[in-house]
Amino acid sequence: MRAVTKKWVFLKVSSLILVPLMLWFALNLVSIYDKSYLEILTFLTSQPSKFIFSLFLIFAYFFSALSIREVFEDYIKDEKIKNAANKALNFFAITIPLITIFSVFKLTI
Repeated sequence: MRAVTKKWVFLKVSSLILVPLMLWFALNLVSIYDKSYLEILTFLTSQPSKFIFSLFLIFAYFFSALSIREVFEDYIKDEKIKNAANKALNFFAITIPLITIFSVFKLTI
């Protein structure tokens, strides 16, 4: 399979996985919008919420990194700048979700 085809398949599969996770996140965000801090903390510290929220973050950053990488490929002509942008994108696409997931798992009531 060609690299371009793999990118396209990964983009489509991650978007299909992301749809139910985004629905879950949106519904829960609406339900906790006017709750107290303790109720929100209780929601975020429950085991199913931690796991589903972590999956949501991982797939959201994976999808966004793939999408932004395609923009870099289309609009940045200089190979050095393109490589630096892709490396920075990879770094942030890995570190930001890890820091967020670690922070959510460290929450306690």
